[in-house]
Amino acid sequence: VEFRKRSIVFAPQAVVVDRTMYVSGQLGMDPASGQLVEGGVQAQTRQALVNMGEILKEAGCGYDNVVKTTVLLADMNDFVSVNDVYKTFFTSNFPARAAYQVAALPRGGLVEIEGVAVLGPLTDAS
Repeated sequence: VEFRKRSIVFAPQAVVVDRTMYVSGQLGMDPASGQLVEGGVQAQTRQALVNMGEILKEAGCGYDNVVKTTVLLADMNDFVSVNDVYKTFFTSNFPARAAYQVAALPRGGLVEIEGVAVLGPLTDAS
């Protein structure tokens, strides 16, 4: 992710507007090979979230900065399996989340996850 002293920065994997970063949908692809990882929906979920974490790290933040995610599934029956992996990455400050079954995902993926993060410290509204 590339950052400059502008209000809006465009990069292939994320867009930053002021303190808000919109992370593009991440598939369970190995960045080195460009191929989906083997091992089914849980392996692809883990890799998608690792990929998201690398983007967050480039912006100087982490999973705790994520305030919203959207999970796209090739099969809604995989929701529990995806959730089992998801909750190992988001362990506090749980982001709001939506999950949808879609007709198809790029490259035949089983799951795609996008996110919205706030850069810098977060304040609890309660």
